[in-house]
Amino acid sequence: MIEAKISKTGIPYLRFGKGEPFVLIHGLGEIKEGWIHQFELSQYFELIIPDLRGHGECNKTEGITIQNFAADIILLLNELNIKNTHILGLSMGGAVAQEIYRQSPSICRSLILASSFHYFPKKFKKWLFENRKAKFEALSSTGKQTEYLARMALYSWNDETVSNFNQLFRPKQDIFINSLKSCLEVNNLSLLRKIKIPTLIIGGQYDSVLPVWIQACMHKQIPHSKFVIIRNTGHLAKLEAKDHFNLLLRSFLGQQAVAG
Repeated sequence: MIEAKISKTGIPYLRFGKGEPFVLIHGLGEIKEGWIHQFELSQYFELIIPDLRGHGECNKTEGITIQNFAADIILLLNELNIKNTHILGLSMGGAVAQEIYRQSPSICRSLILASSFHYFPKKFKKWLFENRKAKFEALSSTGKQTEYLARMALYSWNDETVSNFNQLFRPKQDIFINSLKSCLEVNNLSLLRKIKIPTLIIGGQYDSVLPVWIQACMHKQIPHSKFVIIRNTGHLAKLEAKDHFNLLLRSFLGQQAVAG
């Protein structure tokens, strides 16, 4: 088992492997160990995998915003003396990756945005927040919150996939709700066209959390970005199609090494 370290600012993280640095940022309600199926990439890259503020083992619970999530990771990278890195963000983690680029573009060598988003129109915000918040709170006393979220996130529904999901998804109610609220405040419409580094956008064919049309919109706005839809997956291609997902990462990052 890889032992987690704690940054000077209180952010737990995993750091292992060899090669160019590669930051993996988990999604809403997840934990850093949720990237376990990507640990094999440590053969090719130095992996840096943090718990976001309030998530997993991180005890920092104030200031739950996308901006603070990004600032925490930038401070961690500065502490580790990492000047330039590939960054992968899943779902909310993709919004954090975009915010890292906004705050410190020079630290980003490439971006991979998986099942992520950049903006929610006003007419959807209240419905998305109130509906999911109410459902999540209603299930708090039943212990079925994770099952509800699994049914939203997964396309394949078998014992192994559900068991894996239960291990990587550990939502804390107040943190989950505040993080969701912060997601709905994201507006990167003007940022995307300014992204000048290699960018890969990944969508899941049957993603009911963040449908692929959202990632298609991102692709159209980020100059020279690449867009891949992984078939027969939902919101978590990293879990449901881990071999295909990892191959995509290796191929894309390998191209950056050749170009560099």
